[in-house]
Amino acid sequence: MFIKYNDGWIEVITGPMFAGKTAEIIKRAESLIYANKNFLVFKPNADTRWEKEFISSRNGKKIESITIENIEDSLKYINKKTKAVIFDEIQFFDGNVIDTLQKIAFDRIRVIVAGLDMDFLMRPFKPMPEILSISEFVTKLTAICFKCGKAASFSKRIQGSKSKTIEIGDNSYEARCRKCFKI
Repeated sequence: MFIKYNDGWIEVITGPMFAGKTAEIIKRAESLIYANKNFLVFKPNADTRWEKEFISSRNGKKIESITIENIEDSLKYINKKTKAVIFDEIQFFDGNVIDTLQKIAFDRIRVIVAGLDMDFLMRPFKPMPEILSISEFVTKLTAICFKCGKAASFSKRIQGSKSKTIEIGDNSYEARCRKCFKI
């Protein structure tokens, strides 16, 4: 049976670092390109790991993006032709994330977000729990444990601050399974 969804919904791609969340966003963006749909891609100003005007995955793929600090700034770019809006690293955006995502979806626009679901201490990483609650679709990815090679659902900070929740940099983290995480 084929079910057609109404226009406007929220999709979430989540999981630990090194799970391929950005690669999945790029894959979905490529589908939008093939379908000839107008879309926008946003990344937070806090994410300084790659070129400012692109989101990039570790597999070498990248797609143009708009860098903003406050999530409400995305609303200035959306127009009647916009069919989808993509946010990478959603946990780093300032502003009222939930209300902004809801507004976009209620405007009959597909919303795709990607971000970490837990911080480096295995605690829910806000605002992801709230986003998961209001979303229609969830894709939870796993990485490969840097210690044992099995499926990893957690990001362990191996160097840097033990108290600062946000610390940008791939060299400070490893993907770990529950057994190998050991706080």
